[in-house]
Amino acid sequence: MNIEKLAQEKINQKTKPLGALGLLEEVAVQLCVIQNTLSPAITKKRMLVFAASHGIADEGVSAYPKEVTGQMVLNFLRGGAAINVLSAHGGIELCVIDVGVDMDFGSEVDSPFFFNRKVRHGTRNFLKEPAMTFSEFSKAIEAGREQVRLAKFAGVSLLGIGEMGIGNTTSASAIVSALLGLPAEETVGRGTGASDETMKRKVRVVAESIEKHRADDADVIHWLSCVGGFEIVAMTGVLLEAAEHKIPVVVDGFIATAAALAAIQMNNAVQASCFWGHLSNENAHKRVLDALGAKPLLNLNMRLGEGTGAVLAMHLIEAASKIMCDMASFEEAGVSKKER
Repeated sequence: MNIEKLAQEKINQKTKPLGALGLLEEVAVQLCVIQNTLSPAITKKRMLVFAASHGIADEGVSAYPKEVTGQMVLNFLRGGAAINVLSAHGGIELCVIDVGVDMDFGSEVDSPFFFNRKVRHGTRNFLKEPAMTFSEFSKAIEAGREQVRLAKFAGVSLLGIGEMGIGNTTSASAIVSALLGLPAEETVGRGTGASDETMKRKVRVVAESIEKHRADDADVIHWLSCVGGFEIVAMTGVLLEAAEHKIPVVVDGFIATAAALAAIQMNNAVQASCFWGHLSNENAHKRVLDALGAKPLLNLNMRLGEGTGAVLAMHLIEAASKIMCDMASFEEAGVSKKER
């Protein structure tokens, strides 16, 4: 009998009506399958926030100037951002990885949880040329894979992925359009709060960029290299490596889900290791989740990024593990089952 069936039988025997804990039960069973045990445990949680600048920001696709990317990384390192507060609240380690921020942090950074893996000072403007070379793509994806190996060595049992990068909703929209064959009008959202005029520009930029880089032999790597961001590629690397090591990963909002879409198209086995943190308020997030058959754990009308939705969802995943391990069965509690 396989582990999934055994786990389902175990959760069905808990002192509750069948299926009464809803999605929490599905999470508990999935966790059993990932960890290959009927007693899953979340012993250490870690959030990975990847940051990078985007050349496409030069096209005026964001409500904020591109310098905000570096400024927000400094905010992370000083403990002042939402992700810092929520990670601390949940007892979650927070790692910040610079994979391409257009700022040199130098001596300002003295933390074992900051990693300088800068591939380049931001991607190129993909409306004019590919965002990155294959060599740069390879470095970015390895930066993500490395974090999984470090987490495994440190005994981390649950990872989350998040991002920071002004312009990265434009990149994510282009990736989703390319990989799902959707028009830009259906994948572009307001991101950090774009005006109607900026939205029109953003739709045009995504549509023109897709046409510019279209190729008969285009695969996932082609599209990530042409219209991706270093932080999106790094998150893709996390998901690919985590699937190999059987470490569950909580995927944050739209940008992280674009990375997950890419990773799953590269290796279908990735999906079994993914939990979906929340339903973002970003326009196309639901479209991507539906395409993947993914069920988000939360719906709080959030669209901040940084991994904030993933961090909040970690509490629920840990709760699901405890339901599976600590909640009594009908037999253990001496409670009569439903007769029919």
